[in-house]
Amino acid sequence: MNYQWYPGHMTKAKRMMQENIKLIDLVIELVDARIPLSSRNPDIDELGKNKARVILLNKSDLADGRWNKKWIEYFTEKGFHVLEINSKTGSGIKAIQGVVQSACKEKIERDKKRGILNRPVRAMVVGIPNVGKSTFINSFAGKACTKTGNKPGVTKGKQWIRLNKGLELLDTPGILWPKFEDQNVGMKLAFIGSMNDEILHMDELSSNLIRFLSEHYQGVLKERYLIEETGEAYEMLERICIGRRCFKKGEIPDLEKAAAIVMEDFRSGKLGKITLEFPEGMKEQNE
Repeated sequence: MNYQWYPGHMTKAKRMMQENIKLIDLVIELVDARIPLSSRNPDIDELGKNKARVILLNKSDLADGRWNKKWIEYFTEKGFHVLEINSKTGSGIKAIQGVVQSACKEKIERDKKRGILNRPVRAMVVGIPNVGKSTFINSFAGKACTKTGNKPGVTKGKQWIRLNKGLELLDTPGILWPKFEDQNVGMKLAFIGSMNDEILHMDELSSNLIRFLSEHYQGVLKERYLIEETGEAYEMLERICIGRRCFKKGEIPDLEKAAAIVMEDFRSGKLGKITLEFPEGMKEQNE
């Protein structure tokens, strides 16, 4: 399967972000804690160069806590201000204001020297589709400022939100990039729901996830679906299909339905806290 999804509105959204970056002091980038590298749009580094940078590991409750800490170390070493958060529960949200002040310390001190007091920090909130930007903004603001949804493409245009005297946020649509050089990146984005499921072969996608889980999180599939974790991934999907009674008319196994169950269980956290990628060189150290 070739993983690619770049609908027309994303080109328009990227142009809008390029036009507005001159108004911005800080770029707040949300990534999915389960795939912190693959969920970073490579265009953002170019867009945000010479700006203060904050990375928020969102959906940290769905990721493996050990690896959340390793990813914080990784991005901190790269010069980012980093925080793990859960926008839905509000975990980590209160710490963001302090991180913003720290990231923009030079800008705030420069304003003071010029006699400019209380000018708000203007931050652009960026991230790929379905990473939780709107939920984050609503949680941060303490009220419903933006539309949210558990599918990609809910936010269509830009929106300024004044949080307090010291901070204004520019919400932007989630954008991917035109071509995935590494199809593994595309696959991971499909795992977490950042692509339109309707363009994907869910049985193939689910089999790839099953293969990863059987290698890195042994016992998870057995515990959830009461199957033996042996043989090929497709065979395990067939066992899940039979165990969950996913049949079409005539007792024909409905692999698509079983695949959808596996993907939904992963995305909702029912399979447990799972991280799908690891900082370079660290996986070996921790095995």
